[in-house]
Amino acid sequence: MIVAPSQVHNVSPNLFSRGYTSMFAPEELTVGVYFPIEAFNGPEPSMHDQIELAQDAERLGFSALWARDVPLNDPNFGDLGQIYDPFVWLATIAARTTTIALATGAVILPLHHPIDVAKAAASLDHLSDGRFVFGIASGDRPVEYPAYGRDAGQRAELFRDAFEYTEVLLTERFPNHASTYYGRLAGGGDLVPKPLASRLPVLVTGQSQQSLDWIAQRSDGWVTYPRDLLKQAQVVSQWREALSRVGAGFKPLAQSLYLDLADDPDAPPRPIHLGYRLGRRRLVDLLGELRAHGVNHVALNLKFSQRPVADVLDEVGREVLPHFSIVGAQ
Repeated sequence: MIVAPSQVHNVSPNLFSRGYTSMFAPEELTVGVYFPIEAFNGPEPSMHDQIELAQDAERLGFSALWARDVPLNDPNFGDLGQIYDPFVWLATIAARTTTIALATGAVILPLHHPIDVAKAAASLDHLSDGRFVFGIASGDRPVEYPAYGRDAGQRAELFRDAFEYTEVLLTERFPNHASTYYGRLAGGGDLVPKPLASRLPVLVTGQSQQSLDWIAQRSDGWVTYPRDLLKQAQVVSQWREALSRVGAGFKPLAQSLYLDLADDPDAPPRPIHLGYRLGRRRLVDLLGELRAHGVNHVALNLKFSQRPVADVLDEVGREVLPHFSIVGAQ
């Protein structure tokens, strides 16, 4: 898809932001970490020491910090992520870090007006000096759609409509755009700022009620869920087939992974919810296999850690990350 370059002054000639290029490269795998960077029981983390831990992650060489969009506490669903609004939170982190990519995983696109989402995303892109990577999803928490006055049965259409509107706002100057669900933009209005690079990278999480071909055509990458290695290899193959069908080149595949790092570096993998308890050497093996299968980024979630997360970050940073990096990435 051809995207119109931004008309704003001082725009980088690069197609993608430095956050995206520091996270993704063909045949490579990088490692990030989800907020909250803490272990906790129940839905609500303490959020203690998160800025310091984010700075530790940057110093140790993690490629990205991820923040979720959880508008409401649904007691029947699970935890609240980092609690704070993802744009506000990542702007705070942007002011206290310098190189690490900042990603949403993911903004619930149909629940927010595209003008507000595009404004926040482009603003964060500028405030982070191009480190923002825009992860989006359709949402799946039962309480959210009725609370926003939206029909959950229309999630697929709402997602596509919001995606189109947001993209127009971020890529065109003074556009005319008629949205089915979010209004009409006409008569001289324009969104500023535009992204620093030619395109703000957009990652779709899950399938967001769309076909894999649609995601391959319209997104800049796909975030999927952890599976056993054989199944994940099949998913990667399906993604690459979709990219081929739509005539796209390299677009990365990322996944999350819950991690409980054992003290014994050779502790074998033992399944936990959406991840593993295992030692650091077995983690290197696992990430190496994922890389070989075609996974480009793994975002760790430390919610179930039995060890202090600062110690886990340090051990992964010193002993695991040197095996996984992009040469020349900033």
